[in-house]
Amino acid sequence: QVQLVESGGGLVQAGGSLRLSCAGSGRSFTSWLMGWFRQYPGKEREFVAAIRWSGGSTNYADSVQGRFTISRDNVKNTVYLQMNSLKPEDTAVYYCAATWRGGWRSKWSEYDYGGQGTQVTVSS
Repeated sequence: QVQLVESGGGLVQAGGSLRLSCAGSGRSFTSWLMGWFRQYPGKEREFVAAIRWSGGSTNYADSVQGRFTISRDNVKNTVYLQMNSLKPEDTAVYYCAATWRGGWRSKWSEYDYGGQGTQVTVSS
């Protein structure tokens, strides 16, 4: 059974950095697409970034391009989201997701598995 567990959230001042981790278990994610989403209160989950496990190609939302970096560790079966130059508007619950489907996917419903989320709060 596939499980995704996020960690690394917390409280940080504007301009600071955080690194989120998503530990995967239950299978090998070779050739899978791994994504990060975030959700504001009362809103739908929105796409943040994605990485194709094989090859490491990446895709980012315009709002985080140049500030966030997604990466993966093949040995640890873990995906990371390095978040720099954080802004108060980055405050949200961040979720990890995984899908075996091809192509780039930017909708939560297009992913087959998701984690429970980790809270990120950026103070001004």
